Amino acid sequence: MLTLPGTHSVYLAYGSTDLRKSIDGLAALVQEGFGLDPFSPALFVFCNREKNKLKILQWEHNGFWLFYRRLERGTFRWPSGNEGTVTVSSRELRWLLDGLALSQRQAHTKVTAETVI
Repeated sequence: MLTLPGTHSVYLAYGSTDLRKSIDGLAALVQEGFGLDPFSPALFVFCNREKNKLKILQWEHNGFWLFYRRLERGTFRWPSGNEGTVTVSSRELRWLLDGLALSQRQAHTKVTAETVI
């Protein structure tokens, strides 16, 4: 399971991205194409045209992380939209990684409990 402490925002790139791009190409896309700071405490998530592969770019301390996920069967329920990005929560990212849509209505809402008894 992907657990990334210290991450404040998750940005999904609408549409498809050429995943032949490496760290430098994706960071340039974040900065020049989306007008965002690739060095911010955020995840930048990109999906291919077939919606069966994705890459996640993250800056940490003194270098970039590049996570790559390839599905052997099935596709990601990637949001369609105009060019640019959409901001999602880490919980919604988890839904996408698990093959669910962002508009999940079956999921339970988060409960913040304060006492047991």
